[in-house]
Amino acid sequence: MTTIALFALREALRRRVFTVVAVLTVLCGVLFGLIVWQASHFTGDLDDGSAIDPKVISGATLLGLSMFGTLFLGAILAAFLTLGAVRGDAGAGLLQPVLVRPISRRTYLLARWLGAAAVCAAYVAAVHLGATLVIGIIGEWWPDRILLPLLQMVLAVVIIAALSLAGSIVLSATANGIAVFMCFGAGLIAGLLGQLGEGIGNETLIDISRVATWALPFEALYQSALAEITADTFGVTRLAIQLGPLGGAESAGPGLWLWVLAYLAAVGAVATAAFRRADL
Repeated sequence: MTTIALFALREALRRRVFTVVAVLTVLCGVLFGLIVWQASHFTGDLDDGSAIDPKVISGATLLGLSMFGTLFLGAILAAFLTLGAVRGDAGAGLLQPVLVRPISRRTYLLARWLGAAAVCAAYVAAVHLGATLVIGIIGEWWPDRILLPLLQMVLAVVIIAALSLAGSIVLSATANGIAVFMCFGAGLIAGLLGQLGEGIGNETLIDISRVATWALPFEALYQSALAEITADTFGVTRLAIQLGPLGGAESAGPGLWLWVLAYLAAVGAVATAAFRRADL
């Protein structure tokens, strides 16, 4: 299993995936640092001792936007590491000698997923912590929770990697990439629908949003992570944050964690069943 996971990583290195991702991430990080620096100067001038704390609003908003960007970049990385995994290996003639005797198809899928999930999780964790440090040091604001939102962001991208790998069994690389990003977009739209429903008091939109976000639990994890970064903020400042770009934030209880585990198990079971029927 370890050999297959390492093979997938070496393949990504050969195609310079990590090099491109690293360069673009550094450029985005520099731009984000400049934005935080300018925002900190602006909010410092606005700090007049009123009930609304501009540093909290600015810091939470920027961190929330960076979390969306981080999840989006993580989704791109997950897709490109797995979108042509199974069909690509089968087309290259790599699966037949491996699956005849040494390992089972389930083990192959698990190894492929673990390799991609480990890379994507490390990437998302590093970028999110980097953004948190930039806002904390330059913007002088730290989120109320750090570890829990980090874990939720990591789990979100791990789910995307699982969906992309499952899609690679039955879809071509191009079709699978389109499907993954359409799922990501559907999750985003579901979050926006919930925000709209909250704003106009429409329970139907709220219910549709809740069902859609749990059907695509990476969005539910993202919304919960947004809620956790300002979990201990109250009063007028909290209201201002909820009305802003973080309006999609929604806390989730233990049920979400259980659902994520069940969801991953279900995706794995469906992928394994489809792989067993696949003609290699």
